[in-house]
Amino acid sequence: MTTNAKYWENRYKAGKTGWDIGNASTPIIEYVNQLQTKNFKILIPGAGNAYEAEYLFNNGFSNVYILDIAKAPLKNFKNRNLNFPEEQILQQDFFKLNGKFDLIIEQTFFCVLPLDQRNAYTQKCHELLKNNGKLVGILFNFPLSESGPPYGGSKKEYLTYFSNSFFIEIMEPCYNSIEPRQGKELFIKMRKDES
Repeated sequence: MTTNAKYWENRYKAGKTGWDIGNASTPIIEYVNQLQTKNFKILIPGAGNAYEAEYLFNNGFSNVYILDIAKAPLKNFKNRNLNFPEEQILQQDFFKLNGKFDLIIEQTFFCVLPLDQRNAYTQKCHELLKNNGKLVGILFNFPLSESGPPYGGSKKEYLTYFSNSFFIEIMEPCYNSIEPRQGKELFIKMRKDES
C-alpha cells in the first residue's frame, strides 16, 4: 500500500525519491510570483521535502501548511527552515485532515495515489477548500502504470475526476517544466465549484 507512513519512510531512508528535484518547481514558482495577495491560507499535501513551501515562506507567504504522512521529509524541511511555524507542519494522513484553505498546491502527490483513491482525493480537496478556493499545480501526463508510484495519467482521465467538483480554468501541458519532465506534466488551475 503506497499510502502508509512506513512505506514512505523506507523510501526516504533508502534515497528512492526520484520525484524530488531538490528545489521548488518552475511552474509553481511562476504561478506564486503572480499572486496579488500573500495572506492566503495555503496547503501543500504530500509535501515531501516541501521546497515549494520554503519558496512561499521566504517570499512572504506566512500562512503555509505542509502535510506528509512520513516524518523524515518534514524533519528535513524543519532543519532547513528553523523559523517556519511548527504548528504548520502536519504529519498525518491527508484524507483525515480538517480545515479550510484558500489554495491547495498539487506537486507530485496525486501521482502516487492508485486509481481507487483518486476520487477520494478530489472530494477531499473540494472539502478542504473555501468557497472559490483553488487547486493549482502539476499532474503527470504519461500513460498509467501498474508499477507505480508514480502511476501517471492523462488529461482525459483527470477530467473524469475533477470536472464534476471544480471549474477547470487551466489543464494544459506545462511550457516551463524542468528538462527531464518536458512533455510529461500538465499545469492545473481549478476553482471550487459550489453548484
